Amino acid sequence: MEKINLSEVTSEHLYVSRRKLLVGLGALAASTVILSACRRGGITPPPPPGTDFCDSAYASKDTDELGAKLTSCQDVTHYNNYYEFSTEKEDVATLAQNFKTSPWEVKVGGLVNKPLTFSLDDLLRKFPPEERIYRLRCVEAWSMVIPWLGFPLAALLKEVEPTSKAKYVRFETIYDPNQMPGQKRGILDWPYVEGLRLDEAMHNLTILATGLFGKPLPPQDGAPIRLVVPWKYDFKSIKSIVKIDLVEEMPVSAWMAASPNEYGFYSNVNPDVPHPRWSQSSERRIGQFERIKTLLFNGYADEVAYLYAGMDLKKFF
Repeated sequence: MEKINLSEVTSEHLYVSRRKLLVGLGALAASTVILSACRRGGITPPPPPGTDFCDSAYASKDTDELGAKLTSCQDVTHYNNYYEFSTEKEDVATLAQNFKTSPWEVKVGGLVNKPLTFSLDDLLRKFPPEERIYRLRCVEAWSMVIPWLGFPLAALLKEVEPTSKAKYVRFETIYDPNQMPGQKRGILDWPYVEGLRLDEAMHNLTILATGLFGKPLPPQDGAPIRLVVPWKYDFKSIKSIVKIDLVEEMPVSAWMAASPNEYGFYSNVNPDVPHPRWSQSSERRIGQFERIKTLLFNGYADEVAYLYAGMDLKKFF
């Protein structure tokens, strides 16, 4: 199969970002520890069984690079959009608490020269996580600022060597109705599917997250591995990924299939394109009362606007 030269799809942003986010290489401790991250004062392991995720202290910056205050750990881990468990955001943490995330495998294939299957330990060993403080914007006009632990998706895609025919990346969530009660309901066509254009996937801001607040992802936040694309609406950040395929045709995502007039493939945060049922010109940070102006591309326009040069952003919404 024909191999694509990654320099043709990877911009300089893959290697250099003006954001200068906190970059601390994660570290793998004993084999029983899924993930640990270099923190101020040493390694922070997962909290002991029965301990609330947010109980231990978190040492990091207080704000993101635009000065936005971090959302509280309690809100990030107890106000969750995760329809596989429930449409009620406050119920997800309880329903997901016993979700089994080990062992876990992610199959990466499609239009690639080297299809591979990674265990979670493989991924963490090969791609040590770094901290990225990103804003997450929900289409319902609320947002959060979250300190993620993750690694560039581009690093994983480079391993499998996309062919020249690969134009998109398709992601798929685990399908397990016995563990995910929401999948027993016909809210969406399960399993959840999402997609990115290949150049979007190769952008340095796009990460596969394995943790937040210095610890492994809790189940309600997409454990053990999820996508984070900070300039797009949060439903693009697919959770509990088990399959990644490089494809030639644009994938039809779960929300596109459910409501194509409301949810487009690109799903970029754009205050000038209202959702059919609400305005997207302002937002409210969870934990705060005042509304703030929505920024184009969620405030990441300097980094990503070039990806959409010449495109009609109202047509390609």
